Amino acid sequence: MTQPTTIRRVPGPRPRLPEPLRTALALAATGVPVLPLRAGKAPFGNCPACAGNVCGGRPNMKSAGPCRCPGVCHAWAAATTDPAVLTSPAWKAAWRRAVSVAYHPGAAGLTVVDLDDTAAVAWAREALPATRTVETTRGEHWIYRGAMTSRNAVRPGVDIKSTMAYARYLGPGTGTLTALPDAVRALAVKGPSPARPAPQALAVPARAGNGECRHRTPAYLERGIAMAEQRITAARSAVHATVYRTFLAVLSTHGRCGCLTDAHVTRLFTAAQTKGESARHCTDAWTNARTKLGM
Repeated sequence: MTQPTTIRRVPGPRPRLPEPLRTALALAATGVPVLPLRAGKAPFGNCPACAGNVCGGRPNMKSAGPCRCPGVCHAWAAATTDPAVLTSPAWKAAWRRAVSVAYHPGAAGLTVVDLDDTAAVAWAREALPATRTVETTRGEHWIYRGAMTSRNAVRPGVDIKSTMAYARYLGPGTGTLTALPDAVRALAVKGPSPARPAPQALAVPARAGNGECRHRTPAYLERGIAMAEQRITAARSAVHATVYRTFLAVLSTHGRCGCLTDAHVTRLFTAAQTKGESARHCTDAWTNARTKLGM
């Protein structure tokens, strides 16, 4: 009796992965968290549940990804090294539309000094130690080993991209990675703006009674100001809200008895500006806190 013929399907070639995804998987394998970028070098928009920041932010926004959302969400916080996430259906849909790959430098222990034009590159060659460099469309990326606070426009044509930021991957570059120098860290320290006068001390009446005020005790007041500075400095997200709440707390404790001086207020403004707040934002937050307290 003739046996039936078994027909075997010959598997065809596997679909070729999009070029950005192949690059991303190679980077992720080296421990660099990656994410796709759409046209315009921008990350994909938040998922419907998080659109317009209605989610109020998530805990993972304080550190590296992966984001807890199923798709590519929350910009730099989506960056991941997990190949299962990178090749998931939701992410594959994004990779098919992606035009390039980005990475989260800070999560990889790196800092990128983004030099946006030839003048900025010339400045870096004079002011900064040599390290690995990558050519960009208009300038160069200088990459250092070590993470720090990110900040844009630290000088003309110069941005710093490290923690809570993303940078485009433009190739391995040339040269040897060197340790993040103090000269780069110093660029992110922002002192009080010279364009605005220093904040003035509050003109509030002295407390009624015998004229003594427990807030005038040097140790008590100093501890309060130091704690306020520390709270602002330690903020890793929601800096605007943290500054406002801190100013509100200081004013509610020390603002009605005439304790605060120009020096105290300037210390608070300096701490806020070091975290990236502008002088205008500091003044607005201070004014809003006073208004809230009816001062």
